[in-house]
Amino acid sequence: MCGPETGGLPDTDEYVLDTPTVRSFVAAVRKIISPARSPEEAVEELRPVFSELLANDQWLPEEYRSPVPESGMGGGIGQWLLFRSAERDLSLFALVVPPGAATPVHDHLAWGLVGLYRGEQEESVYDAGADAGEGQELSVRLRRTVEQGDFYPLLPPRDDVHRVRTTSSETSVSIHLLANDTGCIWRHSYDPETGTISPFRSGYANRPCAPDDGR
Repeated sequence: MCGPETGGLPDTDEYVLDTPTVRSFVAAVRKIISPARSPEEAVEELRPVFSELLANDQWLPEEYRSPVPESGMGGGIGQWLLFRSAERDLSLFALVVPPGAATPVHDHLAWGLVGLYRGEQEESVYDAGADAGEGQELSVRLRRTVEQGDFYPLLPPRDDVHRVRTTSSETSVSIHLLANDTGCIWRHSYDPETGTISPFRSGYANRPCAPDDGR
C-alpha cells in the first residue's frame, strides 16, 4: 500500500531483502528497543544481536555489496536499503565504499549502530553538529581503524558527524541500523576546512525517496 504521507512510497514495513535472517533480526531489534528508556540503553542492549548479524557471512547477497557509479555520496559509494519501517523510524542498510574512496563528512540525525561486514575502514569523528555555526572549522575528535566485525554507536549530537574511508584493497561494506529513514531524510554534509554546511540526501541505490521528504 502507498499513501500521501509517504509521497506515494509504501506505507507498510518494507523488507527489500526479505529473508528469514533479516526478518528475525528486525523482530529482535524491535523487542529490544521497545522497552528501552534511552538511545544509550537501546544501543547497549542491541550489541549482541548486531554482533551476531555481522559475524554471519552468508546473509547479504552480492548485489547489496556492489559499488554504485552514480551515487548520491560520490566515488561509487552505494547505499543499499535492506529494510525500513512503515513509520520511517527504523532502517537497515548496507553502505558500500570502493577502495580509496571516502564519504563526505556527514551527519545521520539518528541514533543507531554501524558495523563493518567486509574490508577495512578508517573512521574520523568530528566535533560538529547540525546546530554548529556556519564557517567554523571542524576538528577531528577521534580517528580509528575499523576492521571486519567491529561496530560502534551513533548517539547524536556527540558522535553523529563523521567520515569513513576504505583502507583495504577490497571494497568495504558496512551495515547500518538507524532510527530513521537515513537515505531519504535531508541531513547535512560539512566542509571540514571552511565549516560550510550543505543540505544532503544520500538516497538509496535500490529504492526511491519522496521528492520533498523531510526538507
